[in-house]
Amino acid sequence: MKTIKKIGVLTSGGDSPGMNAAIRAVVRTALYRGLEVTGIRYGYQGAIEGDFIEMQKLTVSNTIQKGGTILKSARSKEFMTVEGRAKAAENFRNNGIDALVAIGGDGTFQGATVLHQEHDFAVVGVPGTIDNDLSGTDETIGYDTALNTALQAIDKIRDTADAHERMFLVEVMGRDAGFIALETGIACGAELTLLPETLNHLDDVKTSLREILTNKKRSTLVIVAEGDESGGAMKLQTDLKEDFADIDMRVCVLGHIQRGGNPTARDRVLASRLGSAAVNALLDGHESVMVGVVNNNIKLTPLKSGWSKKKSIQIEMLDLNKILK
Repeated sequence: MKTIKKIGVLTSGGDSPGMNAAIRAVVRTALYRGLEVTGIRYGYQGAIEGDFIEMQKLTVSNTIQKGGTILKSARSKEFMTVEGRAKAAENFRNNGIDALVAIGGDGTFQGATVLHQEHDFAVVGVPGTIDNDLSGTDETIGYDTALNTALQAIDKIRDTADAHERMFLVEVMGRDAGFIALETGIACGAELTLLPETLNHLDDVKTSLREILTNKKRSTLVIVAEGDESGGAMKLQTDLKEDFADIDMRVCVLGHIQRGGNPTARDRVLASRLGSAAVNALLDGHESVMVGVVNNNIKLTPLKSGWSKKKSIQIEMLDLNKILK
C-alpha cells in the first residue's frame, strides 16, 4: 500500500451546492489524520497550470453554508489530451501530492479514471452534481438543494398560473437525466412531466394535454427536463401553438438558478460524510473508487462504474407520477 502524506483536492465541471462542505470535510479529515492538503484551483486546468494552494483548518472556515466552490471550477480541453494529463501528474508529484480527491460529476470522474490508468495515481471521486445521475450513490451532492430551489420557484409560478388560469411550461435542468424533473413534478403536483428517460412523442403530449384541459383545471403546470426529446420548453411551446391557440401558454426556464444558493442541511451532511469518507478510502489503500451513500451507508464503487453505468429512475416513482397527476 502506498504511503500518503499529502492529498490534493479539486472541484471540476458544473458546480453544485454542497461542494464547499465536501472540500471542508476533505481538508479537516486529512488534517485530523496527520496529512497535508493542497487545494487545486479551477479543476483539471489548474492541475495543468500548477494553480495550487496549501489548505489549513481556517482555510475552510465559514464555508459549509456557501454555494459554489471556493476552489473554483472549469472544464479543461487540455486535460482531455495525453500531454495535458501527463503535465498534471508531473505537477502533482513535483508538489509532493500523493493522491487526489476529485469532486464533480461524470466528466470529472472520466478524467480521474484515465489519470489513474495512465499514471498509477491514486484518485477517489466524490459525487457532486445536481443531476443525481451517478451510479453507486442514492443521491449526489447538490441534488436536494436543486430540487428545493426548483420547487420554490415552481410554487410561485403555480400562484400566478392559477390567478390567470394559464398553462406554464417550466423547464428544469437535466440534460441526460430526469431526476430533478420527476421529483419536482411530484412535489409541485404538476399535471404533466416530461423526462429524457421516457418516450414523449409530440402527439402523445398533445393527447395528454387535451385530457388535462377537459377537466377544466384552473391552471396547468408542465415540467420539462431540458434533455427531453421535445427539445425543451421553448420548442415545445412552438410545437403546441397551432393545436392550442386558445390556451394562454407561458414558458419559464429556471436554468442555472438551480445550481446556486446555500446548500440544504441534507446536502451539507451528505457532502461532509462523503468528503471525509474519501480521505479514509485513500488511507485504506483504495485508488480508483467513488464514495457514495447507499441505504444510508457509505459505499465504495469502482470509479468507472460511477459514470459508465446509467443510473435508472425507479419505476415506482414513474408510476406515482402518473397516478397523482
